[in-house]
Amino acid sequence: MSVEHDMLRATWSDPPGLWGFLTSVNPHRIAGRYILTAMALLILSGLLALDMRVQLSQPQMHRMTAQLYNESFALHGSTMLFLVSVPVMEAMAMWLVPLMLGQRTMAFPRLNAFSFWLYLGGVLMLWLPHMVGVTPDLGWFEYPPLSGLSYSPGHRADIWAQMITFTEVAALSVSVNVAVTILKMRPPGMTLARMPAFLWAMLVSAVMTILALPAVMLVTSMLIADRLVSTHFFSPASGGDVLLFQHLFWFFGHPEVYIIFLPGLGFVSAIVETFSRRRLFGHVPVVLSMLAIAFLAFGLWVHHMFAVGLPKVGNALYTAASMAIALPAGIQIFCFIATIALGRPSFRTPLLWIVALILTFVIGGLSGVMTASAPLDLQLTDSYFVVAHLHYVLIGGAMFPLFGAFTYWYPKATGRMMSDGWGIVSCALIVAGFNIAFFPMHILGLMGMPRRIYTYGPEMGWGDLNLVATGGTVIASAGATIFVANAFLSYWRGKHAGADPWGGSTLEWASSSPPPAYGFAYVPVVTSAAPMWDAVLEPFPVLRGLSSQCREVLVTSLLDARPQYRQLSPGPSIWPLIAALVTSALFVGSIFTPWALIWGALPLAVALTIWFWPTRPRRKEAKA
Repeated sequence: MSVEHDMLRATWSDPPGLWGFLTSVNPHRIAGRYILTAMALLILSGLLALDMRVQLSQPQMHRMTAQLYNESFALHGSTMLFLVSVPVMEAMAMWLVPLMLGQRTMAFPRLNAFSFWLYLGGVLMLWLPHMVGVTPDLGWFEYPPLSGLSYSPGHRADIWAQMITFTEVAALSVSVNVAVTILKMRPPGMTLARMPAFLWAMLVSAVMTILALPAVMLVTSMLIADRLVSTHFFSPASGGDVLLFQHLFWFFGHPEVYIIFLPGLGFVSAIVETFSRRRLFGHVPVVLSMLAIAFLAFGLWVHHMFAVGLPKVGNALYTAASMAIALPAGIQIFCFIATIALGRPSFRTPLLWIVALILTFVIGGLSGVMTASAPLDLQLTDSYFVVAHLHYVLIGGAMFPLFGAFTYWYPKATGRMMSDGWGIVSCALIVAGFNIAFFPMHILGLMGMPRRIYTYGPEMGWGDLNLVATGGTVIASAGATIFVANAFLSYWRGKHAGADPWGGSTLEWASSSPPPAYGFAYVPVVTSAAPMWDAVLEPFPVLRGLSSQCREVLVTSLLDARPQYRQLSPGPSIWPLIAALVTSALFVGSIFTPWALIWGALPLAVALTIWFWPTRPRRKEAKA
């Protein structure tokens, strides 16, 4: 047994040193890079938000100029929406999906590596210009005509638009990988009915990403074309339409909310089940509600445009659709509450984050139903009421479960436990500070305070509530500092964790903590939706036959997960990095000259050809 594990370790390990870092296709290492990068950006975005709140804490503050405030606002929003929220959720999927499937890697490991390097290119595309004073300053959705060349000379708008292309190509790469891995690499016995709700959430989110992201890539490319080669997609004087930008952008923008939210529901389902010590209440309704959310999410985008003068019949249709999506979301919340109430809950830190999610997301959902009404939305649009709603949904519905998931799977990733005491303190401070910061913004919006203003006069009467909101931001920042310190200190000083410190029900807890490079030596055979709990009574069987001398994975059938064949998995390669570098050069060059698309396509074609070229050692392994 030890000899076989040694052979597997040698087969699946990365080369040592810098070369191993650059060529790795290990999904756990790549996901870790994603998560660390996204967390660093989350801290930077939080500091920008704190700076803006200080500026707004009192009337006529002069800490920031109008230009600096616009740049900070655009940088904060663009980073959080495009560089943190979606990538970190996909990284969690990349890390957890192969372990939950009992597999050694994902379907396309080199595509994972390519996606990270391209994501890193998007990060540098936005933040390097910021360091030299060329920061996008039109918010995180850059509507024409303000983003047109007449009103935005220079390359600030181009930088924002091309950053979108970087991150969305990376997100599409991960989503295709996640979807194929879940559909074709499930362990024997894991039929669709036995798939954990977490895997369903990741699958639905991946499919939504594949369908939604091409719209925003198209619209930003059209914007760049208007600015670079004088097309007129968004120029009414030349036959274009500025509202076309909004339609295409929000066709992506509203599903994106649920692309972020659905993985959060997956985290909740796993955490609630583990700490309630019972199966998830209403597993089938939970899965069906995820599918309903995904379907309805693509029919809501116009509720972001109620104030642009659309026909009233259309407004009524989208009002009804916007209110209807609250029903499947409510089913999810009630099932989570029922699971806790009917189980034997242990209120450890991960479960406390889920309680925080339930409380805050309900507030965000109710305010969403309010803004879904077209007549009321005409009064609330572009006010601080919408700012409050957005943050209650995204932070309450996505970031809180993400913090819970980070705490929950931290021992699996590091082999150490985070401090539960400090975890409770950080959770309490973040949740309290968040509500103190954002709940008053509902009232400020009703009082008429518009969003995206950098100062205001004392006669408006907004000062006291803004000061309270700023105080709440400071409290939440203190909690976030404790959370980060807890994570770092626990890595060296935390209590050692076994393979399954929480008593989880899914397959990732069958692997050691941290998991080896090969994940699982043998593919487990699943007989229920909670294999780890059933294994307490009778160990689950495993499937042997995968080679330990070459990288092999098991491919199974789509519906009932029956073994079909063994597939060779590609090993470490430098070509995903080279392909990402060439793609990055193409993207960056295209904001200066259209010829970059032509000349950049040639080296990209060469890089992709060599990337996919079959090598002689692979053919020998296949014959063996």
